[in-house]
Amino acid sequence: MKKILPIFLSMIILGVGCSTSQSQSNSPSVPQQPTSGSELDLSGRGLIAIPSYVFSRTDLQQLDLSNNRLTGAPQSQIGQLKNLRSLDLSKNALTGLPAELGQLNKLEVLNVSNNQLTGLPMELGNLTQLRVLDISGNAYSARDLDEIASKLSNTEIRR
Repeated sequence: MKKILPIFLSMIILGVGCSTSQSQSNSPSVPQQPTSGSELDLSGRGLIAIPSYVFSRTDLQQLDLSNNRLTGAPQSQIGQLKNLRSLDLSKNALTGLPAELGQLNKLEVLNVSNNQLTGLPMELGNLTQLRVLDISGNAYSARDLDEIASKLSNTEIRR
């Protein structure tokens, strides 16, 4: 009994054999919520939607959601991320973009390449700080792009 007690106490202190909620939150399909930092990398996690906690992270400057399984259009709450400077939504299956992206007036880089976009919101023309817009690998409307590009004279548009 004297030999077993120290081993048992060590196991309790180290958490050996214990099941915690943290081990469940490390699952690839449920990304763990970071507590600080201006960058968030959720790329390659198999996400089918942007986790709701992301929209409360108004401190974010860089958000990488590339190489997931996002479909439709990102949630409109993305417009709450007012400090975002770089947004990577490439390599998903997005068919649209929300008009609220046009509210991200600090955005400098927007990568939506290799999706299934067929149209682009005219509000992208409001992104006066945008330096790079990558829409390559999409079947977007050239007419939409021409109208948006006329408002973004300082933006490199990768078709």
